[in-house]
Amino acid sequence: MMQIPLSVGSMMEHAEQFFPKKEVISQTHDKLHRLNYGEIGQRTRRLMSILNEMGIRQGNRVGTLAWNHHRHLEIYFAAPGMGAVLHTINIRLSPEDIIYIINHAEDKILFIDEDILPLIEHIHTHLTTVEAFVVMTDKADLPESSIQPLYSYEELISTGDPLYAFAANIDENQPAGMCYTSATTGKPKGVIYTHRGIVLHSFALGLADTAAISESDVSMPVVPQFHVNAWGTPFACTWFGSTQVMPGPRFTPKRLAEFIERFKVTITAGVPTIWLGLLRELEQGNYDTSSLRAVLCGGSAAPIGLIRAFEEKHNIPFYHAYGATETTPLATISRLKSYQQTITQEEKFEERARQGILVPGLQMKVISDQGEVEWNGKDMGELLLRGPWIANEYYKDERSNDAFKDGWFHTGDVVTVDEEGTIKIVDRTKDLIKSGGEWISSVELENAIMAYEPVFEACVVAIPDDKWQERPIACVVLHEGFEGKVKKEDILAFLAAQFPKWWLPDDVLYFDEIPKSSVGKFLKRELREQVRERFSIQE
Repeated sequence: MMQIPLSVGSMMEHAEQFFPKKEVISQTHDKLHRLNYGEIGQRTRRLMSILNEMGIRQGNRVGTLAWNHHRHLEIYFAAPGMGAVLHTINIRLSPEDIIYIINHAEDKILFIDEDILPLIEHIHTHLTTVEAFVVMTDKADLPESSIQPLYSYEELISTGDPLYAFAANIDENQPAGMCYTSATTGKPKGVIYTHRGIVLHSFALGLADTAAISESDVSMPVVPQFHVNAWGTPFACTWFGSTQVMPGPRFTPKRLAEFIERFKVTITAGVPTIWLGLLRELEQGNYDTSSLRAVLCGGSAAPIGLIRAFEEKHNIPFYHAYGATETTPLATISRLKSYQQTITQEEKFEERARQGILVPGLQMKVISDQGEVEWNGKDMGELLLRGPWIANEYYKDERSNDAFKDGWFHTGDVVTVDEEGTIKIVDRTKDLIKSGGEWISSVELENAIMAYEPVFEACVVAIPDDKWQERPIACVVLHEGFEGKVKKEDILAFLAAQFPKWWLPDDVLYFDEIPKSSVGKFLKRELREQVRERFSIQE
């Protein structure tokens, strides 16, 4: 066979050549842009030529602090397209973590959205490797700033070469991108994505039994472009010629609902907290969502009640997926097999609430202290993964020794696997609750509580117990109008029919809001501290 290297730049070339009329619809701070792939490709080439003039060479890191929009998409292809490395930085992390990430990655240029500029002004004197800052804005003039040198994105690319060529000498195994984990403990960990890994992952997103992304789709990535490359959808959608709808900075559930109706979005992707917000908006407004063929949900387990609400109330197909920063991220997706279509509706929802089966191209095993776990849907163990888009180390980080062993990525996720090979996330290893020598899954309790109609969000954490070692505490946010009307006993009675008595939470605490991480996951570390304060528990 011909040895033709797989490269990110060739994906944009394909879009330019075969889908030049297809659109990228992009919301920025000031207006809505509509550009086709012919224009996006030309702007990307201009940007590559400017990066070259600014001294960017193969292997250099190009950092971004930006929302989901067309300029960010252009950098997605310009940096790796010339052999440099796209480094998307999570703008919701603490300033200390952002400083660490930029310095650790050794970013040479930073592309910044205009509303992120105050943050960079605050920390730029601590950035040791950055040589230039570029502001992405629709405004003609740059804001006043102490940062130097500071450039305008649009002014720069206006002088670039629209015929600048994508690099032809790319080794498919060289870095194309990098992201850092959102760091629930310790400093964020860097993950390198190769050209080969990104291209093969994009192929996987196009499979009929995964996301089935195709030219006919109108894709709206709600998951941020700064988080695992918006789950790889901008790469795949550009390559396949899908229309892309970028919701822009600081979007609201209302904007998402309006964009779905206005642009006839067919597929969208995000974490459960996003879909809980959208669901509330759909129930309050009157929106046409009939174009949607798939809502992809990942990042944390989706409650069965959320899946049921989308499918039964709004006739929107809802697909549960699983992955991590280290897996590019798609690893499993929950779709019923052909012969499972005959099971009852309730059984279908239960099956769909699991994380699904492994995507073709990857391998897995599940291990406990006793060895590999039997696929019986009951025995629990840690999920291990390997494959062509799974990382094999963290970037310059000794924690690689714990996470990557014997050719496998140890995910830290505790799962069961049934006879069909369907994975069900039981918990993170650090979030399992050990009570009286037995394990309690906080995830299963959370999903069950969120199936109770008055409950909007629920999170379960452990507190120490002299007799049982640990006991679960349920932290609950109620839907509007139910405050003061739902008693602790009501929730416990709802759970009693589903779980053994020793699984039931010792208490139910009500919150106005559950703290969330920078990517919308429940922040259990902070919640545990709040619960400990309520119970006056000392560390």
